[in-house]
Amino acid sequence: MTVEASSTSTAKLLTYPLNAWYVAAWDYEITAKGILARTIAGRPLALYRTQDGRPVALADACWHRLAPLSQGTLVGNDEIQCPYHGLRYNPAGRCTGMPAQETLNPSAVVPSFPIVERYRYLWVWLGDPTLADPARIPDMHQLDSAEWAGDGETIYAPCNYQLVLDNLMDLTHEEFVHSSSIGQEELSESEFFVTHDEHSVTVTRWMLNIDPPPFWLKNMRDKFPGFSGKVDRWQIIHYSYPSTICIDVGVAAAGTGAYEGDRSQGVNGYVMNTISPEQDRSCHYFWAFMRNYRLDSQVITTQLRNGVHGVFGEDEAMLKAQQEAIDANPDYEFYNLNIDAGGMWVRRMLERGLAAEGRGDAPPQRAKEYRLTGSGGGAAGSASAGAAGSASAGAAAAVPAAVPAAAPAPAAG
Repeated sequence: MTVEASSTSTAKLLTYPLNAWYVAAWDYEITAKGILARTIAGRPLALYRTQDGRPVALADACWHRLAPLSQGTLVGNDEIQCPYHGLRYNPAGRCTGMPAQETLNPSAVVPSFPIVERYRYLWVWLGDPTLADPARIPDMHQLDSAEWAGDGETIYAPCNYQLVLDNLMDLTHEEFVHSSSIGQEELSESEFFVTHDEHSVTVTRWMLNIDPPPFWLKNMRDKFPGFSGKVDRWQIIHYSYPSTICIDVGVAAAGTGAYEGDRSQGVNGYVMNTISPEQDRSCHYFWAFMRNYRLDSQVITTQLRNGVHGVFGEDEAMLKAQQEAIDANPDYEFYNLNIDAGGMWVRRMLERGLAAEGRGDAPPQRAKEYRLTGSGGGAAGSASAGAAGSASAGAAAAVPAAVPAAAPAPAAG
């Protein structure tokens, strides 16, 4: 297997940082009644809750013969038992029982990884555990805020996680991939602006006095029955290191002040996306659509979830086809356009994060260099003050020309 990562701006398969929080599951997926098997960042995990509700993430391989613990059973208040020879482990990964012997081998331990429940997700840290600061979990507060309502799903995407990030950082593809729902030609015609700091990237696009596409016309009529006419539409894409993208989207009746900050005559949503690499050609794509109007309507929640499910299904098909084309054409290169400016900054930040871990040219790998009791080989590095920049769709300055020396700072919590 060859992974090309020497230049992240055009890399077709990009490896993933390990010193980062990734979503392992929705909150409801991990229970005290069973064990969930899921691979995140190349590491097979056995995920469960103790009887008092605490989440646990253990390596999915018994110390003895590497049998998958996820096929075992939960015993007592907080332990997991290997399905093969019955060894038992506590949430810290330490063996507490061996069949047919009273003395426990002190080396009988399986890795236990930091895990935090926040924003309806279970986040795991597979890198150096001494750097696992929950404050570095990206801000996705709309998911459990009383001021927002919505729901989401998980897509198992058969492609490198970077392809999903590229997709979300450049929404001009909506005109061509989603022409029947949210696409319209103004997406490609409108100017956009890119700003960034040490650990985030923002892409802002406004389309003024346009016809609403079908998806947004439906939403406007949910809040303003019988609405017709032109709208002002916005897309503000917020990226947080390493793989979370929350998109502030909406439309308002044209000329009613949304561009200036008054969105009262419109509808506002947040598309919450966080992507967890599985292997180099697969990832778990967790998404939700949240809204801040008609919060008590389960009908609207279900309709929006189903509508976005259909839209993202079109993305899933395109990403799968893209990955297949990449694999079928190993000698062909990627090239960048102005519309890729936001995505290129994301790639630069991932490049710096990988370099800080000493893995800048490394292929995707399992997190075997990190153990619960070890200091690990990775270091986040110190972040210096970064200069924010901006660029428009037609400006060459939109393309990052150099890699800043500092490692990315923790994403805002």
